[in-house]
Amino acid sequence: MKATKIEIGLDPDILTELQTRLRQTRWPLQVGEDSWEYGVPQAWLKDIAGYWADEWDWQAEADAMNRFDHYRADIDGLPVHFLHAPGKGPDPTPLILTHGWPWTFWDFKDVIEPLTDPAAHGGDPADAFEVIVPSLPGFGFSSPMPRAGVNLAVIADAWVSLMQDVCGFDRFAAHGGDWGALVTGQLGHAHADKLIGVHLALSMLPGVDRGSITAADYAEDEQWMHERDAESLRSITSHISVHSTDPQTLAYATADSPVGTAAWIWERRRNWSDCNGDLESAFSRDHLCTTAALYWCTGAFTSAMRLYYEHFNHPWPLVHDRKPEVEAPTGFAVFPKDVVHMPRKVAEQHCDLRRWTVMPRGGHFGAAEAPDLTVEELRAFFRDLR
Repeated sequence: MKATKIEIGLDPDILTELQTRLRQTRWPLQVGEDSWEYGVPQAWLKDIAGYWADEWDWQAEADAMNRFDHYRADIDGLPVHFLHAPGKGPDPTPLILTHGWPWTFWDFKDVIEPLTDPAAHGGDPADAFEVIVPSLPGFGFSSPMPRAGVNLAVIADAWVSLMQDVCGFDRFAAHGGDWGALVTGQLGHAHADKLIGVHLALSMLPGVDRGSITAADYAEDEQWMHERDAESLRSITSHISVHSTDPQTLAYATADSPVGTAAWIWERRRNWSDCNGDLESAFSRDHLCTTAALYWCTGAFTSAMRLYYEHFNHPWPLVHDRKPEVEAPTGFAVFPKDVVHMPRKVAEQHCDLRRWTVMPRGGHFGAAEAPDLTVEELRAFFRDLR
């Protein structure tokens, strides 16, 4: 199975259309106070949309991406884009990093070089990784999505093909956040013999019925997790309901309006990150605009939502009934401002738990919000598994 080397880019005509549509946005009526209470405030959104149209420099973003090698492969009929960064050390460990929603592969941009070349970033060369960062099927440059039905099992199987048949690794390590954590958990469940270990930045595991977890299941020093989950429930309800019920309906609005796409994405970035309500303290304007562009300019917002539909309308695709469900060595980075948490004792029942780290800061976008902590955590977890 072969991959074709590509250069990252967006269609110039679509970029021109993006600017035109941003400048010609039909803004809704403002009712009452213009604050985050009812959703994204219009004054803030108009300001950053103006930046996106007139100051954001896509070419600078593309140049940064193209400092790394990018490839595209056809895996079981799915177009898969991936970044490949060779390691610099005596025996780099192959590591696949999987993003979620509303992430892109570029949310890992600040961890790639410290992971591949630890000596150049104050680390031990023995901790080097060879890093693969794919775009999830139907996301960004892994589009257009050719069919429905692409769920966690399909993606995990594709990642095994990518790492073994395309990149040539017999065994490999895996890490992910949001959907990437679920895909990584599926890898540790369905393909444990191929995994050196799996590391998750979201507390979700195959075989866990989250509806059965109560406040009493959390240890005394974990009660903050239960409180944070209750706090974040309001901010995750709307998108899960729409994405998992009638995603195609929302797709017409987001495909037509880049501001609509951005508002939907940026609100989640604010509510789910460790930013104390100030989104731009966690992510630069350029990164926010690039994230939205990778959804709107590729048309991938529509297909990216389908993963919710496939997951929440069908059982988790388990391939065996052994306990624990995840037999690969497993580690967790528990970010305090993430939106979903799990008691440690529950995790211990469902995976071969080797490491459980409550991070001092960070939210749902751990690798992008706290790349320094993520790098140190991955080095520490996989050090004894090499």
